[in-house]
Amino acid sequence: MIDTQEGPPRRAEQSRTTKETDISVELEVDGSGRTECRTGLPFFDHMLDQLGRHSGMDLVVLAKGDIDIDAHHTVEDTGILLGAVLAEALGDRRGVRRFASIRVPLDEAVVEAVLDLSGRPFVHYGIEPPGEKILGDPPFDPQLMEEFWRAFAGSAGLTLHLELVRGRNTHHIIEASVKATARALRDAVRVEGGGVPSTKGVL
Repeated sequence: MIDTQEGPPRRAEQSRTTKETDISVELEVDGSGRTECRTGLPFFDHMLDQLGRHSGMDLVVLAKGDIDIDAHHTVEDTGILLGAVLAEALGDRRGVRRFASIRVPLDEAVVEAVLDLSGRPFVHYGIEPPGEKILGDPPFDPQLMEEFWRAFAGSAGLTLHLELVRGRNTHHIIEASVKATARALRDAVRVEGGGVPSTKGVL
């Protein structure tokens, strides 16, 4: 296996301001899983922390949004910017493994993630948690995670399939899906060659 990760650091940072949100993201792909995530949504911060830690990427997310109205804008816009930063950090994706899949358990819940750094945004979200909000201040609507992944995949240019294998606890199901995606990302971005892994010559 050829490892070419000794090249330039795969890192990027961007900011995005709208009438609804003000967000900045810093990402280092070949990091150590260090995170700083502050969005005003404690459960979402926890999920972003899991995403950074289990992907092995250093991640900083600082967001201010109109969460007094609804958390939707903050969650979706964070996904948009995080995906854009990942795409910038990966560059032309030369040498990456590209494909990855994994099943991750959390107690009674098991979620499968299948991922392709394809350059073609697509999300299959086969996760239907029981539906109750996750307690916190403010409480978190688990349906928002589908919006996050769709925004993230759209900006990052990746194909992501998430499938709930089994599970009853909403917190466990959502957290298992984040950890599964993080672990798949960790595998897919690993450099093991020198060329772009596509017959088209570009991803």
